[in-house]
Amino acid sequence: MITLAILLGLIVLLLTGAPIFAALGIGSMIIMLLSEGNVNSVADTVFAKLNNSLLTVIPMFAFMAHAMIRTRVVDDLYDAAHVLVGHLRGGLGVATVMSSTVFAAISGSSVATALTIGSSSIPQMKRYGYRPEHAYGVVAAGGTLGILIPPSGPVILYAIVTEASIGALFLAGIVPGLIMALLFAAYCMARVGGDSAIERGRWAGARAALAAVRRSVWALLMPPVVLGGIYLGIFTASEAAAIGCLYAIAIGVLVYRNFGLRELWATAVDTVGTSAMLFMILAAAAMFGHAITIVRLPAELLEVVAAQGLSAAQFIIAVMAVIFVLGMFLETIAIILITTPIVYPVLLELGVDPIWYGILLMINLELALITPPVGMNLFVIKGIADAPLAEVIRGSLPYTLLMFIGLGLVFWAPSLATWLPAVAGYGR
Repeated sequence: MITLAILLGLIVLLLTGAPIFAALGIGSMIIMLLSEGNVNSVADTVFAKLNNSLLTVIPMFAFMAHAMIRTRVVDDLYDAAHVLVGHLRGGLGVATVMSSTVFAAISGSSVATALTIGSSSIPQMKRYGYRPEHAYGVVAAGGTLGILIPPSGPVILYAIVTEASIGALFLAGIVPGLIMALLFAAYCMARVGGDSAIERGRWAGARAALAAVRRSVWALLMPPVVLGGIYLGIFTASEAAAIGCLYAIAIGVLVYRNFGLRELWATAVDTVGTSAMLFMILAAAAMFGHAITIVRLPAELLEVVAAQGLSAAQFIIAVMAVIFVLGMFLETIAIILITTPIVYPVLLELGVDPIWYGILLMINLELALITPPVGMNLFVIKGIADAPLAEVIRGSLPYTLLMFIGLGLVFWAPSLATWLPAVAGYGR
C-alpha cells in the first residue's frame, strides 16, 4: 500500500504539470517529514550525490550535441543516405532511419533527432508520394533511437542513479540499437515501399554516392571517435565527452565554417540550461532514493517478491509491464527516476545484470515516446508537420509492434546487450 500511495502521489503531481524535480523533491520531503519529522538529511544527501566527477559528462555531451546541431551536419547526413539508398524500394524511409541512427549517436536525444531529421525528411517523402502517416511514422520511430544509440542522455542518467558503468551501457546499447534500426528499415522496404504511389528515384551513380559520403564523413566519424576511444580503452567516458566537444567545435570552425563566437555563446547558454535542469533532477532523485530507503520501500518490495516466489524473469516482465503503462503518461526521465531507486535493489538481490536491465528499460522508454496519449515524439511530429495527431499515431503504431519484438529479442537473448561490454573488458 505504501508503494502504491507513493507512486500515485508522484504521478498525480507530475500530471498536474509540475516539473520533474519539483514533484520528486516535494514528494520526498513529505515522506521524510511523515517518517522522521524533519528534512535535515536533505543537504547531505544532495551533496553526496552531486559530489561526483562522473557528472562532468552531462554538460560536455550536452555541449557536443548542441554544437553539432548548429552546423549543417543533418543536411549532409540525410543527403548521403538519400543518395545511397533512395533508389531502393522504400528507400527514402530507409534513408530516414539511417540518418536518424547516425544523428542519434551525435545528439543523444530522441526528441532532437525526431525534430531535426523530420524537418528534412518529411517534406521529401511527401514529395515522392509517401502517404503522410507513413512519413510521420518512420520519423517518430527513427527518433526514438536517440534513447538507445550512444551517447544517450537517459542512459547517462540511469548510469548515474545506479552507479553503473557509463562505458558499458554505451556499448550495450549499440547492438540492440542497430537491430531496432534494421527492423524499422526492413518494415519500410517491405510495407511502406510497397505503395504504388511512391516514386523511386534513380541510382545517382558511384561518383555521386562517393561525393555525398565524403561531404558527410566528418559527421559519420563522430560516433567512432567518441565510442571507439572508450571501446579501445584509450580514454574514459568523461574524457570521451571532452574529445567530443573539441571535435564538434573543430568541425563547425574548420569544416563547415559556420560556428563563430556567436554560435559558441549560444551553444554554451543552451548547455548551461540543459545541464542545470538535469542536475536539479538528479538532486531530487537523490532525495527520493533516500526517502524510500527510510520507509523501507525497496526492502518491502523484496519481501513481496520472496513471498510470491517470483523468478528474476517474472519480476522483470512485471516491471516492464508497469513501465509500459507509466510510459503512456510520464516523460522518460520521470520514469527512470521514479522506478529505478525502487526496483534496482531487488534486481541486485535477484542477480540481474544491471547493464542488461538498463537496455531493456531504454527500449521500453523508446515505446513511451510514440505511445499515446503522452508520446513526446508524436507531438514533435505533429508540430513540425502541422499534421492531425490521429494520423501521426496511426503511422507510428506498426513501429510500436517492432519495438516489442526488439524488447523480446533482448529479453530472451541477454547477450545482445552484454556481449559487446564483455568483449571490451567491462565486468572482469
